[in-house]
Amino acid sequence: MVKCGGGRDSNSVALDRPLKLWSLIIDSVRCGGGGGGGGIQGDSRRREEGAKSQAGSEKLSEILKQPEWWENEEVRRKEEALGGLKSVAQNLQGESMAAVVEAATEVRRLTKDDPQARTTLALLGAIPPLVALLDGGQDPTFNSQITALYALLNLAIGNDANKSAIVKAGAVHKMLKLVRSLDGAPNRAVAEAVVANFLGLSALDSNKPIIGSSGAIPFLVETLQKFDENVGSLAKTDSLRALYNLSILALNVYTLLETDLVPYLVNNLGDMEPSEIILSILSNVVAVSEGRRRIGAVPDAFPILVDVLNWTDSPGCQEKATYILIVMAHKSYGDRRAMIDAGIVLSLLELTLLGTPLAQKRASRMLECLRADKGKQVSSGGGGGGGGGAVSAPLIGTSLSMESELSFGDEDEMMSQEKKAVKQLVQQSLHSNMKRMVKRANLPHDFVPSDHLKSLTLSSTSKSLPF
Repeated sequence: MVKCGGGRDSNSVALDRPLKLWSLIIDSVRCGGGGGGGGIQGDSRRREEGAKSQAGSEKLSEILKQPEWWENEEVRRKEEALGGLKSVAQNLQGESMAAVVEAATEVRRLTKDDPQARTTLALLGAIPPLVALLDGGQDPTFNSQITALYALLNLAIGNDANKSAIVKAGAVHKMLKLVRSLDGAPNRAVAEAVVANFLGLSALDSNKPIIGSSGAIPFLVETLQKFDENVGSLAKTDSLRALYNLSILALNVYTLLETDLVPYLVNNLGDMEPSEIILSILSNVVAVSEGRRRIGAVPDAFPILVDVLNWTDSPGCQEKATYILIVMAHKSYGDRRAMIDAGIVLSLLELTLLGTPLAQKRASRMLECLRADKGKQVSSGGGGGGGGGAVSAPLIGTSLSMESELSFGDEDEMMSQEKKAVKQLVQQSLHSNMKRMVKRANLPHDFVPSDHLKSLTLSSTSKSLPF
Protein backbone atom coordinates (compact mmCIF):
# COMPACT_ATOMS: atom_id res chain seq x y z
CA MET A 1 0.00 0.00 0.00
CA VAL A 2 2.82 2.31 0.94
CA LYS A 3 4.76 1.50 -2.19
CA CYS A 4 1.81 1.94 -4.33
CA GLY A 5 0.98 5.22 -2.71
CA GLY A 6 4.55 6.40 -2.90
CA GLY A 7 4.73 5.42 -6.51
CA ARG A 8 1.64 7.35 -7.32
CA ASP A 9 2.98 10.45 -5.50
CA SER A 10 6.29 10.38 -7.34
CA ASN A 11 4.58 9.97 -10.67
CA SER A 12 2.27 12.84 -9.84
CA VAL A 13 5.16 15.13 -9.02
CA ALA A 14 6.91 14.15 -12.20
CA LEU A 15 3.82 15.03 -14.24
CA ASP A 16 3.05 18.28 -12.42
CA ARG A 17 6.44 19.87 -12.94
CA PRO A 18 6.09 20.37 -16.72
CA LEU A 19 2.59 21.76 -16.27
CA LYS A 20 3.78 24.30 -13.71
CA LEU A 21 6.62 25.30 -16.00
CA TRP A 22 4.28 25.94 -18.90
CA SER A 23 2.00 27.94 -16.63
CA LEU A 24 4.90 30.16 -15.61
CA ILE A 25 5.88 30.71 -19.24
CA ILE A 26 2.33 31.63 -20.25
CA ASP A 27 1.96 34.01 -17.32
CA SER A 28 5.26 35.61 -18.18
CA VAL A 29 4.17 36.19 -21.78
CA ARG A 30 0.89 37.63 -20.67
CA CYS A 31 2.58 40.06 -18.29
CA GLY A 32 5.06 41.23 -20.88
CA GLY A 33 7.88 38.89 -20.02
CA GLY A 34 9.51 37.97 -16.75
CA GLY A 35 12.71 38.82 -15.07
CA GLY A 36 14.35 42.18 -15.11
CA GLY A 37 13.03 43.13 -18.59
CA GLY A 38 9.35 42.95 -17.58
CA GLY A 39 9.39 46.24 -15.69
CA ILE A 40 10.87 48.19 -18.60
CA GLN A 41 8.29 46.88 -21.06
CA GLY A 42 5.49 47.63 -18.63
CA ASP A 43 6.66 51.21 -18.20
CA SER A 44 6.87 51.65 -21.98
CA ARG A 45 3.36 50.34 -22.44
CA ARG A 46 2.02 52.61 -19.72
CA ARG A 47 3.67 55.61 -21.38
CA GLU A 48 2.09 54.68 -24.72
CA GLU A 49 -1.32 54.30 -23.13
CA GLY A 50 -0.94 57.65 -21.40
CA ALA A 51 -0.03 59.32 -24.68
CA LYS A 52 -3.03 57.77 -26.39
CA SER A 53 -5.29 58.90 -23.57
CA GLN A 54 -3.96 62.44 -23.82
CA ALA A 55 -4.46 62.46 -27.59
CA GLY A 56 -8.03 61.21 -27.14
CA SER A 57 -8.74 63.96 -24.62
CA GLU A 58 -7.46 66.59 -27.02
CA LYS A 59 -9.61 65.17 -29.84
CA LEU A 60 -12.66 65.15 -27.58
CA SER A 61 -11.97 68.75 -26.67
CA GLU A 62 -11.83 69.65 -30.36
CA ILE A 63 -15.13 67.86 -31.01
CA LEU A 64 -16.78 69.71 -28.16
CA LYS A 65 -15.55 72.99 -29.58
CA GLN A 66 -16.94 72.29 -33.09
CA PRO A 67 -20.59 73.33 -32.40
CA GLU A 68 -19.37 76.68 -31.14
CA TRP A 69 -17.22 77.12 -34.23
CA TRP A 70 -20.10 76.07 -36.47
CA GLU A 71 -22.45 78.55 -34.83
CA ASN A 72 -19.93 81.34 -35.23
CA GLU A 73 -19.41 80.43 -38.89
CA GLU A 74 -23.18 80.38 -39.50
CA VAL A 75 -23.58 83.78 -37.88
CA ARG A 76 -20.73 85.12 -39.98
CA ARG A 77 -22.33 83.88 -43.21
CA LYS A 78 -25.70 85.36 -42.28
CA GLU A 79 -24.08 88.69 -41.50
CA GLU A 80 -22.32 88.67 -44.86
CA ALA A 81 -25.58 87.80 -46.68
CA LEU A 82 -27.46 90.55 -44.87
CA GLY A 83 -24.72 93.01 -45.72
CA GLY A 84 -24.99 92.06 -49.38
CA LEU A 85 -28.78 92.51 -49.37
CA LYS A 86 -28.42 95.91 -47.70
CA SER A 87 -25.95 96.96 -50.37
CA VAL A 88 -28.33 95.88 -53.14
CA ALA A 89 -31.25 97.75 -51.56
CA GLN A 90 -29.13 100.90 -51.27
CA ASN A 91 -28.02 100.65 -54.90
CA LEU A 92 -31.66 100.45 -56.00
CA GLN A 93 -32.14 103.95 -54.64
CA GLY A 94 -29.05 105.37 -56.30
CA GLU A 95 -28.96 108.13 -58.89
CA SER A 96 -27.08 106.18 -61.56
CA MET A 97 -29.46 104.31 -63.87
CA ALA A 98 -26.80 101.72 -64.66
CA ALA A 99 -26.30 101.01 -60.97
CA VAL A 100 -30.05 100.75 -60.39
CA VAL A 101 -30.50 98.29 -63.27
CA GLU A 102 -27.56 96.25 -62.02
CA ALA A 103 -29.10 96.16 -58.55
CA ALA A 104 -32.44 95.07 -60.04
CA THR A 105 -30.65 92.25 -61.85
CA GLU A 106 -29.10 91.22 -58.55
CA VAL A 107 -32.52 91.26 -56.86
CA ARG A 108 -33.86 88.98 -59.57
CA ARG A 109 -30.96 86.56 -59.05
CA LEU A 110 -31.06 86.55 -55.26
CA THR A 111 -34.82 86.05 -54.98
CA LYS A 112 -35.16 83.30 -57.57
CA ASP A 113 -34.87 80.42 -55.09
CA ASP A 114 -34.46 82.09 -51.69
CA PRO A 115 -37.67 82.84 -49.73
CA GLN A 116 -35.68 84.54 -46.96
CA ALA A 117 -34.09 86.94 -49.44
CA ARG A 118 -37.56 87.89 -50.74
CA THR A 119 -38.72 88.80 -47.26
CA THR A 120 -35.52 90.62 -46.29
CA LEU A 121 -35.28 92.70 -49.47
CA ALA A 122 -38.92 93.74 -49.16
CA LEU A 123 -38.28 94.84 -45.58
CA LEU A 124 -35.23 96.79 -46.77
CA GLY A 125 -37.46 98.78 -49.16
CA ALA A 126 -36.62 97.14 -52.50
CA ILE A 127 -40.17 97.17 -53.90
CA PRO A 128 -40.84 100.94 -54.40
CA PRO A 129 -37.68 101.62 -56.49
CA LEU A 130 -38.38 98.55 -58.63
CA VAL A 131 -41.93 99.78 -59.29
CA ALA A 132 -40.57 103.22 -60.15
CA LEU A 133 -38.26 101.58 -62.67
CA LEU A 134 -41.30 100.49 -64.72
CA ASP A 135 -41.81 103.97 -66.16
CA GLY A 136 -41.33 103.46 -69.88
CA GLY A 137 -39.80 106.86 -70.64
CA GLN A 138 -36.56 106.05 -68.86
CA ASP A 139 -35.34 103.30 -71.22
CA PRO A 140 -36.56 103.12 -74.83
CA THR A 141 -35.06 99.61 -75.17
CA PHE A 142 -37.22 98.36 -72.28
CA ASN A 143 -34.32 96.34 -70.86
CA SER A 144 -34.53 98.05 -67.49
CA GLN A 145 -38.31 97.59 -67.35
CA ILE A 146 -38.03 93.89 -68.17
CA THR A 147 -35.41 93.46 -65.45
CA ALA A 148 -37.63 95.23 -62.92
CA LEU A 149 -40.65 93.13 -63.95
CA TYR A 150 -38.87 89.85 -63.33
CA ALA A 151 -37.38 91.12 -60.09
CA LEU A 152 -40.90 91.95 -58.87
CA LEU A 153 -42.13 88.59 -60.13
CA ASN A 154 -39.53 86.72 -58.07
CA LEU A 155 -40.21 88.86 -55.01
CA ALA A 156 -43.89 87.87 -55.14
CA ILE A 157 -43.35 84.10 -55.41
CA GLY A 158 -44.95 82.44 -52.40
CA ASN A 159 -45.06 85.69 -50.44
CA ASP A 160 -48.51 87.23 -49.93
CA ALA A 161 -47.12 90.24 -48.09
CA ASN A 162 -44.94 91.13 -51.08
CA LYS A 163 -47.85 90.59 -53.50
CA SER A 164 -49.91 93.08 -51.54
CA ALA A 165 -47.03 95.56 -51.25
CA ILE A 166 -46.35 95.46 -55.00
CA VAL A 167 -49.98 96.25 -55.85
CA LYS A 168 -50.19 98.98 -53.21
CA ALA A 169 -47.07 100.57 -54.69
CA GLY A 170 -48.97 101.13 -57.95
CA ALA A 171 -47.31 98.40 -60.01
CA VAL A 172 -50.51 97.30 -61.79
CA HIS A 173 -51.22 100.69 -63.36
CA LYS A 174 -47.56 101.15 -64.32
CA MET A 175 -47.54 97.71 -65.98
CA LEU A 176 -50.64 98.54 -68.01
CA LYS A 177 -49.17 101.90 -68.96
CA LEU A 178 -46.04 100.10 -70.09
CA VAL A 179 -47.87 97.63 -72.35
CA ARG A 180 -50.03 100.39 -73.83
CA SER A 181 -46.87 102.19 -74.88
CA LEU A 182 -45.97 99.16 -77.02
CA ASP A 183 -48.72 99.71 -79.60
CA GLY A 184 -46.31 101.07 -82.14
CA ALA A 185 -43.48 98.63 -81.34
CA PRO A 186 -44.65 95.30 -79.89
CA ASN A 187 -42.25 93.70 -77.44
CA ARG A 188 -42.87 90.05 -76.69
CA ALA A 189 -40.62 89.98 -73.63
CA VAL A 190 -42.46 92.89 -72.00
CA ALA A 191 -45.90 91.38 -72.65
CA GLU A 192 -44.86 87.99 -71.25
CA ALA A 193 -43.35 89.55 -68.13
CA VAL A 194 -46.45 91.67 -67.46
CA VAL A 195 -48.79 88.69 -67.93
CA ALA A 196 -46.65 86.59 -65.59
CA ASN A 197 -46.86 89.32 -62.94
CA PHE A 198 -50.64 89.55 -63.28
CA LEU A 199 -50.86 85.78 -62.84
CA GLY A 200 -48.85 85.87 -59.63
CA LEU A 201 -50.48 88.99 -58.17
CA SER A 202 -54.04 87.84 -58.95
CA ALA A 203 -53.58 84.76 -56.77
CA LEU A 204 -54.07 86.97 -53.69
CA ASP A 205 -57.75 87.59 -52.94
CA SER A 206 -57.23 91.18 -51.82
CA ASN A 207 -55.59 91.99 -55.16
CA LYS A 208 -58.43 90.60 -57.32
CA PRO A 209 -60.73 93.66 -57.18
CA ILE A 210 -57.84 96.07 -57.77
CA ILE A 211 -56.51 94.19 -60.78
CA GLY A 212 -60.01 93.54 -62.15
CA SER A 213 -60.97 97.21 -62.07
CA SER A 214 -57.64 98.46 -63.44
CA GLY A 215 -58.22 97.44 -67.05
CA ALA A 216 -56.05 94.34 -66.88
CA ILE A 217 -58.85 91.98 -67.98
CA PRO A 218 -59.18 93.38 -71.55
CA PHE A 219 -55.39 93.21 -71.89
CA LEU A 220 -55.34 89.57 -70.76
CA VAL A 221 -58.20 88.67 -73.13
CA GLU A 222 -56.44 90.40 -76.01
CA THR A 223 -53.21 88.55 -75.22
CA LEU A 224 -55.08 85.26 -75.12
CA GLN A 225 -56.70 85.82 -78.50
CA LYS A 226 -53.67 87.12 -80.40
CA PHE A 227 -52.44 84.98 -83.28
CA ASP A 228 -49.03 86.46 -84.05
CA GLU A 229 -45.40 85.80 -83.23
CA ASN A 230 -45.31 88.54 -80.61
CA VAL A 231 -47.28 86.41 -78.14
CA GLY A 232 -45.88 83.03 -77.11
CA SER A 233 -47.77 79.98 -75.91
CA LEU A 234 -46.56 80.56 -72.35
CA ALA A 235 -48.07 84.04 -72.31
CA LYS A 236 -51.40 82.64 -73.55
CA THR A 237 -51.45 79.98 -70.83
CA ASP A 238 -50.54 82.54 -68.17
CA SER A 239 -53.30 84.86 -69.44
CA LEU A 240 -55.85 82.06 -69.18
CA ARG A 241 -54.78 81.21 -65.64
CA ALA A 242 -54.82 84.86 -64.60
CA LEU A 243 -58.35 85.24 -66.00
CA TYR A 244 -59.41 82.24 -63.95
CA ASN A 245 -57.96 83.79 -60.79
CA LEU A 246 -59.82 87.02 -61.47
CA SER A 247 -63.10 85.26 -62.33
CA ILE A 248 -63.27 83.81 -58.82
CA LEU A 249 -64.48 87.25 -57.71
CA ALA A 250 -68.07 87.69 -58.92
CA LEU A 251 -67.52 91.41 -59.50
CA ASN A 252 -64.87 90.62 -62.10
CA VAL A 253 -67.22 88.28 -63.97
CA TYR A 254 -69.24 91.25 -65.23
CA THR A 255 -66.03 92.82 -66.54
CA LEU A 256 -65.21 89.54 -68.29
CA LEU A 257 -68.64 89.56 -69.93
CA GLU A 258 -67.94 92.98 -71.44
CA THR A 259 -65.35 91.29 -73.66
CA ASP A 260 -65.82 88.49 -76.19
CA LEU A 261 -64.09 85.99 -73.92
CA VAL A 262 -67.02 83.57 -73.50
CA PRO A 263 -67.45 82.70 -77.21
CA TYR A 264 -63.69 82.30 -77.51
CA LEU A 265 -63.54 79.91 -74.56
CA VAL A 266 -66.47 77.77 -75.73
CA ASN A 267 -65.14 77.47 -79.26
CA ASN A 268 -61.67 76.50 -78.05
CA LEU A 269 -62.78 73.60 -75.89
CA GLY A 270 -61.08 70.47 -77.12
CA ASP A 271 -57.40 71.01 -76.49
CA MET A 272 -57.03 68.79 -73.44
CA GLU A 273 -54.34 70.79 -71.66
CA PRO A 274 -56.15 74.14 -71.18
CA SER A 275 -59.69 72.77 -71.41
CA GLU A 276 -59.99 72.23 -67.67
CA ILE A 277 -58.97 75.85 -67.05
CA ILE A 278 -61.50 77.00 -69.65
CA LEU A 279 -64.24 75.00 -67.95
CA SER A 280 -63.19 76.42 -64.58
CA ILE A 281 -63.68 79.95 -65.92
CA LEU A 282 -67.06 79.03 -67.41
CA SER A 283 -68.04 77.51 -64.05
CA ASN A 284 -67.53 80.93 -62.49
CA VAL A 285 -69.25 82.74 -65.37
CA VAL A 286 -72.35 80.53 -65.17
CA ALA A 287 -72.99 81.73 -61.62
CA VAL A 288 -74.49 85.00 -62.90
CA SER A 289 -77.56 85.27 -65.12
CA GLU A 290 -75.83 87.31 -67.81
CA GLY A 291 -73.08 84.72 -67.94
CA ARG A 292 -75.59 81.93 -68.54
CA ARG A 293 -77.21 83.96 -71.28
CA ARG A 294 -73.88 84.58 -72.98
CA ILE A 295 -72.95 80.89 -72.88
CA GLY A 296 -76.33 79.83 -74.23
CA ALA A 297 -76.06 82.36 -77.06
CA VAL A 298 -72.86 80.82 -78.42
CA PRO A 299 -73.65 78.69 -81.50
CA ASP A 300 -73.34 74.95 -80.76
CA ALA A 301 -72.50 75.67 -77.14
CA PHE A 302 -74.56 72.77 -75.80
CA PRO A 303 -73.30 70.15 -78.30
CA ILE A 304 -69.76 71.20 -77.39
CA LEU A 305 -70.40 70.95 -73.64
CA VAL A 306 -72.28 67.67 -74.02
CA ASP A 307 -69.34 66.27 -75.95
CA VAL A 308 -67.10 66.99 -72.95
CA LEU A 309 -69.22 64.56 -70.93
CA ASN A 310 -67.78 61.78 -73.10
CA TRP A 311 -64.14 62.62 -72.30
CA THR A 312 -63.51 59.51 -70.21
CA ASP A 313 -59.79 60.26 -70.01
CA SER A 314 -60.43 63.65 -68.36
CA PRO A 315 -62.69 63.19 -65.33
CA GLY A 316 -62.03 66.73 -64.11
CA CYS A 317 -63.43 68.14 -67.34
CA GLN A 318 -66.46 65.85 -67.08
CA GLU A 319 -67.22 67.10 -63.57
CA LYS A 320 -66.93 70.77 -64.52
CA ALA A 321 -68.97 70.39 -67.71
CA THR A 322 -71.71 68.62 -65.75
CA TYR A 323 -71.73 71.47 -63.23
CA ILE A 324 -72.11 74.09 -65.98
CA LEU A 325 -74.92 72.18 -67.67
CA ILE A 326 -76.84 71.45 -64.46
CA VAL A 327 -76.78 75.11 -63.41
CA MET A 328 -78.05 76.19 -66.81
CA ALA A 329 -80.69 73.44 -66.87
CA HIS A 330 -82.10 74.52 -63.51
CA LYS A 331 -82.41 78.12 -64.64
CA SER A 332 -83.82 77.87 -68.17
CA TYR A 333 -86.38 75.62 -69.88
CA GLY A 334 -85.02 76.60 -73.29
CA ASP A 335 -81.55 75.47 -72.29
CA ARG A 336 -82.95 72.13 -71.15
CA ARG A 337 -84.57 71.58 -74.53
CA ALA A 338 -81.32 72.49 -76.29
CA MET A 339 -79.44 70.00 -74.14
CA ILE A 340 -81.90 67.21 -74.95
CA ASP A 341 -81.60 68.00 -78.64
CA ALA A 342 -77.81 67.76 -78.28
CA GLY A 343 -78.15 64.19 -76.94
CA ILE A 344 -77.35 64.87 -73.32
CA VAL A 345 -79.55 62.08 -71.91
CA LEU A 346 -77.49 59.22 -73.27
CA SER A 347 -74.26 60.91 -72.20
CA LEU A 348 -75.65 61.39 -68.70
CA LEU A 349 -76.73 57.75 -68.50
CA GLU A 350 -73.24 56.63 -69.41
CA LEU A 351 -71.77 59.08 -66.90
CA THR A 352 -73.92 57.68 -64.08
CA LEU A 353 -72.32 54.29 -64.74
CA LEU A 354 -68.70 55.16 -65.48
CA GLY A 355 -68.05 58.64 -64.11
CA THR A 356 -66.39 59.72 -60.89
CA PRO A 357 -68.59 59.76 -57.76
CA LEU A 358 -69.09 63.52 -58.12
CA ALA A 359 -69.88 63.25 -61.84
CA GLN A 360 -72.31 60.41 -61.14
CA LYS A 361 -74.20 62.49 -58.57
CA ARG A 362 -74.42 65.49 -60.86
CA ALA A 363 -75.50 63.35 -63.82
CA SER A 364 -78.22 61.72 -61.70
CA ARG A 365 -79.45 65.11 -60.55
CA MET A 366 -79.46 66.30 -64.14
CA LEU A 367 -81.54 63.31 -65.24
CA GLU A 368 -83.97 63.98 -62.40
CA CYS A 369 -84.33 67.58 -63.58
CA LEU A 370 -85.02 66.49 -67.16
CA ARG A 371 -87.49 63.84 -66.04
CA ALA A 372 -89.41 66.33 -63.90
CA ASP A 373 -89.49 68.72 -66.83
CA LYS A 374 -90.91 65.98 -69.04
CA GLY A 375 -93.60 65.32 -66.44
CA LYS A 376 -94.62 68.95 -66.53
CA GLN A 377 -94.97 68.77 -70.30
CA VAL A 378 -97.25 65.74 -70.04
CA SER A 379 -99.31 67.46 -67.34
CA SER A 380 -99.79 70.62 -69.38
CA GLY A 381 -100.53 68.87 -72.67
CA GLY A 382 -102.56 65.86 -71.54
CA GLY A 383 -105.88 67.71 -71.13
CA GLY A 384 -106.47 68.12 -74.83
CA GLY A 385 -108.93 70.95 -75.39
CA GLY A 386 -110.92 70.50 -72.17
CA GLY A 387 -111.41 73.37 -69.84
CA GLY A 388 -110.14 71.73 -66.69
CA GLY A 389 -107.12 70.00 -68.13
CA ALA A 390 -106.23 66.55 -66.98
CA VAL A 391 -103.55 66.11 -64.38
CA SER A 392 -100.95 63.48 -65.12
CA ALA A 393 -100.28 60.65 -62.72
CA PRO A 394 -97.36 61.07 -60.32
CA LEU A 395 -94.03 59.97 -61.73
CA ILE A 396 -92.80 58.59 -58.39
CA GLY A 397 -93.75 54.97 -57.91
CA THR A 398 -94.34 54.17 -61.58
CA SER A 399 -92.73 51.13 -63.08
CA LEU A 400 -91.79 52.88 -66.29
CA SER A 401 -88.12 53.06 -67.09
CA MET A 402 -86.29 56.31 -67.69
CA GLU A 403 -86.28 55.81 -71.43
CA SER A 404 -90.04 55.33 -71.57
CA GLU A 405 -90.63 58.37 -69.35
CA LEU A 406 -88.67 60.49 -71.76
CA SER A 407 -90.68 58.87 -74.59
CA PHE A 408 -87.73 57.89 -76.71
CA GLY A 409 -90.01 55.51 -78.63
CA ASP A 410 -92.19 58.37 -79.85
CA GLU A 411 -89.19 60.44 -80.78
CA ASP A 412 -87.61 57.64 -82.82
CA GLU A 413 -90.09 58.19 -85.63
CA MET A 414 -89.09 61.84 -85.89
CA MET A 415 -85.37 61.36 -85.48
CA SER A 416 -83.13 61.57 -88.50
CA GLN A 417 -81.00 58.65 -89.57
CA GLU A 418 -77.93 60.39 -88.14
CA LYS A 419 -79.45 60.70 -84.67
CA LYS A 420 -80.55 57.08 -84.77
CA ALA A 421 -77.01 56.04 -85.63
CA VAL A 422 -75.62 58.12 -82.77
CA LYS A 423 -78.14 56.59 -80.38
CA GLN A 424 -77.22 53.09 -81.50
CA LEU A 425 -73.51 53.78 -81.05
CA VAL A 426 -74.06 55.10 -77.53
CA GLN A 427 -76.16 52.07 -76.63
CA GLN A 428 -73.41 49.80 -77.92
CA SER A 429 -70.93 51.75 -75.83
CA LEU A 430 -73.07 51.28 -72.73
CA HIS A 431 -73.33 47.56 -73.44
CA SER A 432 -69.57 47.16 -73.88
CA ASN A 433 -68.91 49.17 -70.74
CA MET A 434 -71.28 46.92 -68.81
CA LYS A 435 -69.34 43.90 -70.07
CA ARG A 436 -66.10 45.42 -68.85
CA MET A 437 -67.65 46.11 -65.45
CA VAL A 438 -68.82 42.48 -65.25
CA LYS A 439 -65.34 41.29 -66.18
CA ARG A 440 -63.71 43.47 -63.52
CA ALA A 441 -66.15 42.11 -60.95
CA ASN A 442 -65.12 38.51 -61.86
CA LEU A 443 -68.71 37.55 -62.60
CA PRO A 444 -69.61 34.59 -64.85
CA HIS A 445 -69.27 35.27 -68.59
CA ASP A 446 -72.90 34.39 -69.15
CA PHE A 447 -74.01 36.97 -66.59
CA VAL A 448 -76.78 39.18 -67.96
CA PRO A 449 -78.06 42.14 -65.92
CA SER A 450 -81.66 41.64 -64.90
CA ASP A 451 -84.42 44.04 -65.82
CA HIS A 452 -84.58 45.12 -62.20
CA LEU A 453 -80.88 45.98 -62.23
CA LYS A 454 -81.31 47.91 -65.47
CA SER A 455 -84.17 49.90 -64.01
CA LEU A 456 -82.09 50.70 -60.95
CA THR A 457 -79.21 51.77 -63.18
CA LEU A 458 -81.41 54.01 -65.29
CA SER A 459 -83.23 55.63 -62.40
CA SER A 460 -82.15 58.73 -60.59
CA THR A 461 -81.56 58.48 -56.86
CA SER A 462 -79.81 61.73 -56.00
CA LYS A 463 -82.24 64.27 -54.54
CA SER A 464 -79.99 66.89 -52.98
CA LEU A 465 -76.83 67.58 -54.92
CA PRO A 466 -74.93 70.54 -53.47
CA PHE A 467 -73.70 71.89 -56.76
